[in-house]
Amino acid sequence: MATSTTKAQAGEGRRGPSPHPGGEGAGRRRGALLHRLDLKGAPYAFVAPFFVVFAAFSFYPLVYTSWISLHRVELATLDVMEWVAFDNYVDLWNDDRFWNALANTITIGVISTVPQLLMALGLAHLLNYRMRGSLFFRVASLVPYATSVGAAALVFTMLFERDFGMINWAFGAIGLDPVNWEADKWPAQIAISTIVIWRWTGYNALLYLAAMQAVPADRYEAAALDGASRWKQFTHVTVPGIRSTIVFTIVLSTIGATQLFGEPLIFGQGPNGVTGGADNQYQTLGLLLYEEGWKNYQMGRSATVAWAMFLLLVVVFVAQRLIKRLRARTS
Repeated sequence: MATSTTKAQAGEGRRGPSPHPGGEGAGRRRGALLHRLDLKGAPYAFVAPFFVVFAAFSFYPLVYTSWISLHRVELATLDVMEWVAFDNYVDLWNDDRFWNALANTITIGVISTVPQLLMALGLAHLLNYRMRGSLFFRVASLVPYATSVGAAALVFTMLFERDFGMINWAFGAIGLDPVNWEADKWPAQIAISTIVIWRWTGYNALLYLAAMQAVPADRYEAAALDGASRWKQFTHVTVPGIRSTIVFTIVLSTIGATQLFGEPLIFGQGPNGVTGGADNQYQTLGLLLYEEGWKNYQMGRSATVAWAMFLLLVVVFVAQRLIKRLRARTS
C-alpha cells in the first residue's frame, strides 16, 4: 500500500500540461492587446465628442453654406435650388451695399478694438498691483461681459437718444448742440463702438491680468535694479512678456468686429436696425447677411455674404502671418 501510494504521488508530480495549453497565453495576448488599445485609443476616444459636435454644428454648416452660395435659393422654398455657379459672388462684388457694409465693418472694428485693447491693457496693469479691493474690481470688470448684449445695447440706445438721451442732455448743460447719434454716420458708429468697448474691455483686461501674473518677478527686480521706472518696466518687461496674449486678443477682436450684429441691430430701434440706418450709414456685414436672408428672403446671397466674411478673415490672418515673417527676416 505504501508503495502504491508513493507511485501515485510520483505520478501526480509527473502529470502533463493542463488540458487547455493555450488558455493562459491567449489571455496574456488579449490583455496586452487591450492595454495597447487603451494607450493608443483612449486619447482619440476622449477628443471624439468634440470632433462629433464640431462636425455637426460647424463643419457641416460651413460646407452646406458654401453649397447654397452657388444657388439661387429663397427662404420659403429651401428645397428648391437653382444652380447659378459664382453669379452670387459676382453680384456681391458689384453691389455697392457690400462695399459700404465692408467699410462700416472696418471702421467700427478699428474704432472699437483699438481703444478697447488699450484700455484693457491699462486696467490690467493697475489690477496687477496689490491694492485693497482688487478682487472686487476684478469681478466688477466682468459684469459688462456677463450682461446680455440686448440689455446693454438697449441702455446705450437710451443714453444716445437724440431728444431725451443723457448724452445730449450733458452736451446741452455745457453749451454744446445735441447730436443726432443715429442719423449721422460717424456719431452712429462711435455710439455702436462705445457699446462694444463697454462690453469687452473688462474681459480682455482679465486675460491680460492672467498673462501679467505669469511674468517672472525677477525680470521686474532686474529692471528696477537697472533704474527702470514703472513706465519703462511696463513697456520693456510687461508688454513683451504678454505679447502672445495681446496677439490672441487682437485675433478675437478682429473676429468679433467682423461678426458684429446685435449692437447695431438694436441701436437702430426698428426697421432701420436691419438696414443699418436710413442710408446704411452703420450697416455691417452681419446686418447685410441678415437683410439678404431674412428680409429679402435670398438665402443664396446671404450665404455668399457669410463666405465673404470668412474669406475676409482668412485674408487678414494671412496678411498678419506674412508681416510677421517679413519682420522676422529683417530683424
